[in-house]
Amino acid sequence: MAERMDSAVPTVVVDDVHITYRVNGARTGRGSATSALSRIASRRQAPGVREVHAVKGVSFAAYKGEAIGLIGSNGSGKSTLLKAIAGLLPASKGRVHTHGQPSLLGVNAALMSDLTGERNVVLGGLAMGMTRAEIRERYEEIVEFSGINDKGDFITLPMRTYSSGMAARLRFSIAAAKNHDVLLIDEALSTGDARFQQRSKDRIRELREQAGTVFLVSHHNKSITETCDRAIWLEAGVLRMDGPAREVMREYEKATAKR
Repeated sequence: MAERMDSAVPTVVVDDVHITYRVNGARTGRGSATSALSRIASRRQAPGVREVHAVKGVSFAAYKGEAIGLIGSNGSGKSTLLKAIAGLLPASKGRVHTHGQPSLLGVNAALMSDLTGERNVVLGGLAMGMTRAEIRERYEEIVEFSGINDKGDFITLPMRTYSSGMAARLRFSIAAAKNHDVLLIDEALSTGDARFQQRSKDRIRELREQAGTVFLVSHHNKSITETCDRAIWLEAGVLRMDGPAREVMREYEKATAKR
């Protein structure tokens, strides 16, 4: 974990957080409207609807200057926890406290497939709170960072013509153009070539040095150990370990090797 003064004010406090949501199953078929009214009257849960307890009593504090990797197998609750920190999912129990505005990559920069990459840079920047003047000033840097135009003038084409990797790189580039109090990144560093991944890691280090806090979800273990100084391991919604990234990753890899 990064060194810090005991008196430092945390940017994020997750206090005994539980997150539960419902997943709809199959349609009920005939009489579903009548059945629905009956269920409303009796306050019964619809057939085929199940409750998922995605995060179970997780607690930790994050501080300025930290880069924290969230690791765990598929379905362990990593992305759900990020959304809760961003304020997009309510906690069923417990509280999430944030100092400053959290920005979830790919949500604050909400890109539209029918608009050009150029127009999406403007809209994405505005969605993150940048002024039009700031966007104009950083536009060329954003496009160059993304590598969108390395093989043609793609920035002038609609986003629907982009590969998923190109779209992800542009999202990251827009988000990285602004300093953030808390930046939440979900799988962004798994896209692009080695050069883009290195630029992304360098930019995350810069964001930390400018007194921000970065959370990174990645299935690439090397991205976590190279980018983060701290890691939080979730498994089936439970916090299994929180500590120096290399130590946590070593224990996680031991556990996964036994499966």
